[in-house]
Amino acid sequence: MDSLISEASNEESTGRLRLPTERALGASLDLSRGMLREQLATLELLGFLDRTQGRGTYLEAPDSGFIQLYFRLALRLGHIGAEQFTQAREMLEMAVVEQAAMLATKADVATLRSHVDRMVESTSRGDVDKAIAADYDFHRSLFELVNNPIFNFLHDGLRDVLRDVVGDRRRQALAVVESTKDFITDRVHYEITDALATNDPEAARHAMHRHFDVWRTMTDKP
Repeated sequence: MDSLISEASNEESTGRLRLPTERALGASLDLSRGMLREQLATLELLGFLDRTQGRGTYLEAPDSGFIQLYFRLALRLGHIGAEQFTQAREMLEMAVVEQAAMLATKADVATLRSHVDRMVESTSRGDVDKAIAADYDFHRSLFELVNNPIFNFLHDGLRDVLRDVVGDRRRQALAVVESTKDFITDRVHYEITDALATNDPEAARHAMHRHFDVWRTMTDKP
């Protein structure tokens, strides 16, 4: 991939990175036409290339689907464990919530509270899937509030695996409580929204830390 980047040139009319013709690229990289086409086809499939007949071949930054596939395969093959995903998520969200606290408006806080309301209501009705969706919406809204493309890309890349991990942990937590009417792992999210409402980064970080601590306490019970 580095070799292709070095061969690409900036197209003034579009600002895109365009690759030379296959003949010129094969000669420069010392690859046969067949081997080059196989590699280009693979990169196109992964989203790194945009090839259009008659226009040329351009380098592209793939969307989060590429990293989603990587993380799902890594988890399935055992290269990365669920605990490592959880740790990465916690580190990422601790940083994000601090920044969100500095940026949050009344409207943002209202949106976050509505997600928690849905979470609490869904859990009390025993609708785990809707509670998981509301939980995801809450945390996704924090990233949208900060609106950092790097954080967004990482969050989207982890999305599918995190849904599975969060879903498993929620079901574990529900299995050890006597009643879902006052499910603390949901209600602790209100503490995060309260901290954002006062635009207090330290309080927001503390509340997010407590959120993860509560989850660990619930799911680590024998």
